[in-house]
Amino acid sequence: MNELFYIIKKYLPRVFYPLYIEYSYLKIVNRWCNLNNPKTYTEKMQWGKLNRKDSLLGKLSDKIAVRSWVEERIGSEYLIPIIGHPFCSVDEIDFDELPNKYVIKANHGSGFNYVVNNKDEIDVGIVKKKVALWLKHNYAFYSMELHYKDIMPRLYIEQNIIEEGMSDLPDYKFFCFNGKVFCSYTMTNYTFDHSKGKLGFFDRDYKLLPYYRKDYQPIKEQLEKPKNYEKMVEIAETLSSGFSHVRVDLYNINGKIYFGEMTFTTNSGYIDFEPEEFDRILGDQWDIYSGI
Repeated sequence: MNELFYIIKKYLPRVFYPLYIEYSYLKIVNRWCNLNNPKTYTEKMQWGKLNRKDSLLGKLSDKIAVRSWVEERIGSEYLIPIIGHPFCSVDEIDFDELPNKYVIKANHGSGFNYVVNNKDEIDVGIVKKKVALWLKHNYAFYSMELHYKDIMPRLYIEQNIIEEGMSDLPDYKFFCFNGKVFCSYTMTNYTFDHSKGKLGFFDRDYKLLPYYRKDYQPIKEQLEKPKNYEKMVEIAETLSSGFSHVRVDLYNINGKIYFGEMTFTTNSGYIDFEPEEFDRILGDQWDIYSGI
C-alpha cells in the first residue's frame, strides 16, 4: 500500500468520505455509485461504510473479540484453538516454542494471515518483518471500512487445522440477510496461493449458481455438498440473527465445522460480478434499514 496515500486517507476530513468512496467505486467497479438511493449489493456496502455505526460491528470484526461472542451463541467447539495469548508485538512471540504447524494472524483487518505447515522451512526474520507491517496501519483507512477503526491491533496464533494429505482448506462464506442464508460462495485452491483460487456461488441448498466474481477463476461444476452442510446453514443463521446483512465464514473438515469470521463489507464492496445482474439480485435481499 502506498504510504502517502494511506496518510492522506487517515487524515481526510469525514465530510470528504462520500466523495472518496464514490471515486474509488468508479475507479474499481467502473460504475457510478448511488449513495443516496443504493440498489445494488455493492452500492449498499458503500452506504453501509458511512451509515452502519453500531459498535457491535467493530467488536465482531475484531478476530479476537468475536470469539467470546461466538462462544456464547453456538459454543466453543466451533472455534479454532488459539496457541498462547494475543500479542501486541511480533517480538513477544517465541517462534522456537511454537509447534511445527500453526497460523499467525492479526485481528484488526482482512488478509492478515501466514500459514506455516513446517516451521523448519520458514525464515523467521522474514516472517517477523511481514507480520510487523500488519500492525502499523489502521485497516479502516485502507478503503474506509470504518467499523475497523477502533480495533486495537494484536497478533494471535491459531492451530493449523489443515490435516495430513490436504492440499487446500475450502472456505464457505454464507451471505445472510436478516438472519437467513440466501446464498454462499465456496473458495478452493486458494490457501497457499490466492492467485490460483477458484470461486463459485451456491444457493441455500448448495446448488451451483451461474454467477461469478471476475477476480477469481470460476467453479463451473457442481461440488459435493459438505458433510453436515445443514448444520453450517443453521450456525450461519444463528450468528447472523439481528443483522440486516453479514457474511458468515465457516470451514468444514470432514464434517467438523469451524467458525472463520464475520464480514460486513465483502471485498470492501468493490466486486465485479459476472453477470452484472447478480449485484442487483443480492442488493434486493438487503433491507438496509432493518436490523443492525
